[in-house]
Amino acid sequence: MKSYLSPGFIWFFLSIFLISSLNVVASAPARDYYQLKVYHYKTLEQEARLEQYLQQAYVPAIHRAGVKNVGIFKPVAQQDTDRKIYVFTPFSSLNKLAGIEQVLQADPKYLADGKDYIDADYKNAPYNRIETIILQAFPGMPSTAVPNLTAAKADRVYELRSYESATEKYNINKVGMFNVGDEIGLFKRLNFNAVFYSEVISGSHMPNLMYMTTFNSKADRDKHWDTFGSDPEWKTLTAKDEYKNNVSRADIIFLHPTEYSDF
Repeated sequence: MKSYLSPGFIWFFLSIFLISSLNVVASAPARDYYQLKVYHYKTLEQEARLEQYLQQAYVPAIHRAGVKNVGIFKPVAQQDTDRKIYVFTPFSSLNKLAGIEQVLQADPKYLADGKDYIDADYKNAPYNRIETIILQAFPGMPSTAVPNLTAAKADRVYELRSYESATEKYNINKVGMFNVGDEIGLFKRLNFNAVFYSEVISGSHMPNLMYMTTFNSKADRDKHWDTFGSDPEWKTLTAKDEYKNNVSRADIIFLHPTEYSDF
């Protein structure tokens, strides 16, 4: 005897499946998008003009645009031939990130406060070039966090890491190690005070991910990483065959937050 499912019966179960799937998607928290700008410059005069612009024009204008926290950082060890300032701006959507320049150009106070930077002559530019990286927050930490530190900002050490992978597949695997493997949870348990974890959507070192952790001092940082390296959970996680060889290069940049940085 042949048995079959009626079209109505099939549609009933298909509807239940689709509703369940939509509920799963709807319950997942929205993930922020981040813009990381790296200003490259050479002279102290350029640095002073950049900082004046960032402190007096950019950060206040970004606040007026609805972004609560902006990060402004300088390397602990600057290179004389290629000095840098890092500007980290989070957005609640990709549309807001893409439209921020229009918002700034429509802000008369921003245009007035940033006039020296905005209207700089081509022979006297406040920087040599700008490098821009676009990122999306990990599901395991869908938005930023302001670090809970006690030291003065000048003493703090922020650690920006970029993990490159040999292929896109290995990069996806490393991202999964943070989210599914709960490397994020391990960092949280050991009080690494992360500002963000993210996938790089557009940048010059892809495929890669980037994240930032923070410490009261360099000694505090070293102590945390010693604890991390000997933690049983980390040893178990890194020993898994499924996560082997997923990082081909790690770049570590030590930064200090400026006094006017929100992070």
